[in-house]
Amino acid sequence: MLSGAALTAGLQGVISLVLLSDQQTLDRFRFWQVGSLVGRDLDNVASIWPFLAVGAAVALLSGRTLNLLALGDDLARGLGQRTGAVRALLLAVIVLLAGGGTALAGPLLFVGLVVPHLARGLVGQDYRWIVPLSALLGPALVLLADVAGRLIARPSEIEVGIVTAFLGAPVMILLLRRNRSEGL
Repeated sequence: MLSGAALTAGLQGVISLVLLSDQQTLDRFRFWQVGSLVGRDLDNVASIWPFLAVGAAVALLSGRTLNLLALGDDLARGLGQRTGAVRALLLAVIVLLAGGGTALAGPLLFVGLVVPHLARGLVGQDYRWIVPLSALLGPALVLLADVAGRLIARPSEIEVGIVTAFLGAPVMILLLRRNRSEGL
């Protein structure tokens, strides 16, 4: 464990040296560390749209299946669901959508956690409504955060990933506190 920590510390120094020696490299690293919409255009979307399209189509068609899984594994199996296969398919969908989004904009913290909770609060427990509403609210939240980041720090900007973190963290804390108090 100590040798792993020492290796990490040494390599972190090398990474810092590389990042600080070139402004363009530092900017690219910051983009991937924080998440941003700057410089993203249709060429970027063109390379990943097939993955996003397949993921979105399967996600939109999976509402009924998600409703069955929400009832519990035993009941879902009793109603004819192959829960293991369904979970594997849905995991692949999650990887496609989250990977595609991250490839486009970098890691945008809390969007995938906060948006479904907001959608559930608006339409109830039915995943046939939660999934499509989340598909609309997610980009709306990212766009709102991007505009806010550009307006707050004019003439510069705050990266969208920082704004979504500031918006998402308090919402997640409230959700956790509410769930904890409901569980007691």
